[in-house]
Amino acid sequence: MKSAEQPDIDLHRVYDHAQVPAGRLRVLVDRLWPRGMRREALSYDAWPKDLAPSPELRRWFGHRPERWAEFHRRYAAELQDEAQQQAMAALLRDAAGRPITLLYGAKDPEHNHALVLREALLHAAH
Repeated sequence: MKSAEQPDIDLHRVYDHAQVPAGRLRVLVDRLWPRGMRREALSYDAWPKDLAPSPELRRWFGHRPERWAEFHRRYAAELQDEAQQQAMAALLRDAAGRPITLLYGAKDPEHNHALVLREALLHAAH
């Protein structure tokens, strides 16, 4: 069971968004619109593009697993920026205690920015 201080944050690929249970705050966390997804086909509540990795970092990473550790470190550092911290706090406030689902487009469920963002949001909630 999650404590009141620990938000319930899970991850789903945008292509599986129909599996997100009702009542969750659905947050698209990619900077770019997901490939092949029609805008009217994706149900989401928020799209804080600025919380996604910088375009330079995203291009450098290129979803290459061998770059994961360095990407994780660099993106976590980006999320320490004052504006990023404020954006994460606003997202947590907007959730108002509701569970959050981070929607991402990457194919790899083990090496994507949503994992790093989830960690940062959980840390910001404390």
